[in-house]
Amino acid sequence: MYSINFVKKLLNSVYKKKKKIMYYLEYYKKKERLTEINIELQSIKIWKEINISKKLLKEKSFLEEHLFPIDSIQKKINYFKELLVLVEQEKKKDKEILGDIVKEIYNLQFKIKKLEFLKMFSKKYDSLNCYIDIQSGSGGEESQDWANMLLKMYLKWIYSKKFKINILEKTLGENNGIKSATIKVKGHYAFGWLRTEAGIHRLVRKNPFDTNNKRHTSFCSIFIYPDINKGFNTKINYNELRIDVYKSSGAGGQHVNKTESAVRITHIPTGVVVQCQNSRSQHKNKEQAMKQLISKINHLSLKKEQLRKKKIEDSKLNITWGNHIRSYVLDDSRIKDVRTNIESRNIQKVLNGHLDKFIKASLKLGF
Repeated sequence: MYSINFVKKLLNSVYKKKKKIMYYLEYYKKKERLTEINIELQSIKIWKEINISKKLLKEKSFLEEHLFPIDSIQKKINYFKELLVLVEQEKKKDKEILGDIVKEIYNLQFKIKKLEFLKMFSKKYDSLNCYIDIQSGSGGEESQDWANMLLKMYLKWIYSKKFKINILEKTLGENNGIKSATIKVKGHYAFGWLRTEAGIHRLVRKNPFDTNNKRHTSFCSIFIYPDINKGFNTKINYNELRIDVYKSSGAGGQHVNKTESAVRITHIPTGVVVQCQNSRSQHKNKEQAMKQLISKINHLSLKKEQLRKKKIEDSKLNITWGNHIRSYVLDDSRIKDVRTNIESRNIQKVLNGHLDKFIKASLKLGF
């Protein structure tokens, strides 16, 4: 059976872990902000401004999601401390109560572990929405089919997280698959979850488009960047932009395919390219593409990647062997992340969006 000292040590270890989490998650800063929001929401004027009140309620929900579990854990710790004092005062120790306390402490440890995962989202923009750019590499139909497989994989993963999706652009391949796609992902820590997926993804399989059924290697580029339009004074010189309009190659009916509503914007100094075709309105597509462009440029400047900007864009045009982050070897039933050495033999499960095993491992290692 458990001794009083053992239970005290176990409870103290939970308390120390809870304190660390409070530090990483900036508990007191969030608590102060929640108090400010609650005061603001008491004002009648705020409720007349629908957009402002919606933003405040969304932020309130986000803060409570982090603060309430910590508060609940602290209440339980306080309760068990008081209970242990009462047990100590008894001449005959109640072993059954000590056993129940230990079980509850183990439950707290499980809750602490779930909160500890949020420590990995410590980067400045991890909590923001984000964009995913998918670009097929050289290899024709096989590479374009691979790009489409990756698009489906990420869409399934995003749906599993209950994030919101907006497919901004999808350029179909010549006969099969896609040449490129851009998705906007909305949800708490969308960028934090996805940022380590950026890089080259390598596929090895027997090519279904080859009559000889030979083994082929294909590559696709995944580029992830946060939606960081706010808080920047990024000035875009329109003379440095090339704006192209074209007919959408995606689904959407006759109007979409016959009207030049799709927009592609190239920022000439950096080589950054964005595309949008999700609306029937050219004006709306241009507006969304400009938001993407600013987010992308902000992301690059934040990382001080003046030299790497060109490499990122060049990699989209020349996606070949080397620098890949993950290999998907289908005929060997093996997927391996080359950064973390995490492997899976269940190919179909991973392609169906079960990516947490890979994402969590890369986040834990600080990629």
